[in-house]
Amino acid sequence: MTEARVLIVDDSALMRRLLVEVLSNEPGIEVVGVAADPYQARDQIKKLHPNVLTLDVEMPRMDGLTFLDHLMRLHPMPVLMVSSLTEKGCETTLRALELGAVDFVAKPKIDVERGTVDLAREIVSKVKAAAAARVCGSIRRPAAASSPKPRFGSSALIKSTHKVIAVGASTGGAQAIQAVLTELPADAPGMVIVQHMPQNFTRGFAERLNGLCRVEVREAVHGDSVRPGLALIAEGGRQMEVRRSGAEYRIRVSDGDRVNRHRPSVDVLFHSCAQYAGRNAIGVLLTGMGDDGARGLLAMRQAGARTIAQDEATCVVFGMPKEAIERGAAEKVAPLHRIPGLLLAGKE
Repeated sequence: MTEARVLIVDDSALMRRLLVEVLSNEPGIEVVGVAADPYQARDQIKKLHPNVLTLDVEMPRMDGLTFLDHLMRLHPMPVLMVSSLTEKGCETTLRALELGAVDFVAKPKIDVERGTVDLAREIVSKVKAAAAARVCGSIRRPAAASSPKPRFGSSALIKSTHKVIAVGASTGGAQAIQAVLTELPADAPGMVIVQHMPQNFTRGFAERLNGLCRVEVREAVHGDSVRPGLALIAEGGRQMEVRRSGAEYRIRVSDGDRVNRHRPSVDVLFHSCAQYAGRNAIGVLLTGMGDDGARGLLAMRQAGARTIAQDEATCVVFGMPKEAIERGAAEKVAPLHRIPGLLLAGKE
């Protein structure tokens, strides 16, 4: 594991102190410096050569997004955003992920000091993952959904209304999911998606994708029908499953326990697809830290589903796909740009 040399960039003296305390005593992490604004950060990067930045979204003199945009164009490196759980903070964070930030940590709404300490495990794991991450930079903003330019002919499209595409992702997944969905035609098979995000962020993520894609994208609601042309994003903080209801597949949303430390969990979704959709499903495991989804993808393959894992070269973090590949869960291993075509083509 690459040692993390961290520069903390935050205008709050309290947050700088808390982050230093959380990270400094952790093996494999060295806090090389702190900066109160992007101008100080620029000088510190040149002097200290960090390999990870924690970056506040809202700062004086230059906002975090402007700084991130400049950084990813001139000196790309792994960046972990520190965001607020407000509607504005959600929108800004999603834009930061588009600009190339590896991941984000949501600031506590109240009692920042105790809340940050409670988040210590998450902060540490995400900083370590960022140090080993492959920086992708800014992703291309696609043409507006109102002016589609399909790249795949309709003859390649799977027409069955019973087909279900299940997708799981974590670190780097916001970019990867956008890259896949924006390539799909309006009548693509129904999709169910788990992206590890907290509550409030998943709705904004779905709305943002809906404005970019030809398929309809929205946050899943209990009882939703899985149908062609619709992609359903699991709500942050709740588990999502697919269940059979007559001739349809419907969504079950619950407040179930965390699985692999996650709610929503990719494994929960994939196991439900294995049980209720079987060979009518396609499972896709994208970039992410940890092993969530590896067991579920194996269950899907054993139930007759087609299964795909993103390859190492195009992953931001090759954790979840690697675990799935090592377990024999992936029928195919493919670079990100080939995955939309595999979802639309017949079994090769």
